[in-house]
Amino acid sequence: MSRSALQYNQDCYDQTTNAMGKTKRRREEEEDSIIDDGSVDDDASSANDADDVKSVEEEDEINDIEDKPIEKKKKVRKLKVSATEDFNAKLQKRGIVYISRVPPRMTPSKVKTLLSDFGTVTRVYLVEEDKTKRKKRRKAGGSGGKRYTEGWVEFESKKRAKEAGEALNMSRITNHKGSPHYDDFWNIKFLKGFKWSHLTEKVAYERRVREQKLRVEMMEVRRENASYIAQVEAGKKLDHIEERQRRRQDKQGGGNKDAGQEAKRRKIKQKKPFEGDKKAGVSLFI
Repeated sequence: MSRSALQYNQDCYDQTTNAMGKTKRRREEEEDSIIDDGSVDDDASSANDADDVKSVEEEDEINDIEDKPIEKKKKVRKLKVSATEDFNAKLQKRGIVYISRVPPRMTPSKVKTLLSDFGTVTRVYLVEEDKTKRKKRRKAGGSGGKRYTEGWVEFESKKRAKEAGEALNMSRITNHKGSPHYDDFWNIKFLKGFKWSHLTEKVAYERRVREQKLRVEMMEVRRENASYIAQVEAGKKLDHIEERQRRRQDKQGGGNKDAGQEAKRRKIKQKKPFEGDKKAGVSLFI
């Protein structure tokens, strides 16, 4: 290696050591100043930490408020007296027809479609058949579909309802031979003075009666079950008593067992029958 290269390396080393020495002295001076003014620095740092904590808490609260969905209050619309009066007037103008027999495969939507030719149909109610009948029909190999027994149809106008009842009664449901209702006839009648509220009251009353019957049946079953359980418990007690007596008698021996049974037998004093005077030869029996 040449002389100039060695001199260059030595100069670089000296510069590096001088810089490191200056940095070390600066750090020592800073540490001394921190030790002298430690109380003031601690108070300032604690105050700064408290401010930082408060700012973080405020930011969290703001974020929580922003994250919460804004619940919109539902507006309650108040009905006007005039609107209710108009609705009641419309209800008074409506008419109802009664269907005494609903053919198979007939649904409320079909009834509404067929009767809509005479006027606007507002409501349709069909009574479903009993579930037991449906199960019996299915077991017998018949159709398992839902069927209805009777129904009520409400028209917007009494006049239209009366016309439908008079025109459709005892007439074919449809004239299409391919339809399943070709051989079925309407059994329909206009109900004068009948309102839909009467029907709802009837349905509610029947439901209450059905629930009451079911409640009474359940109470009867519970009573029978309780009496049966009581009898079973009493039988178990008697069996336990007899078993305990049998074990006691087995310990005492077989002879004592017969004696105990004889002691339990009821003794009744009987009078000797009158046979007459044997010496005199007199007797009651001839």
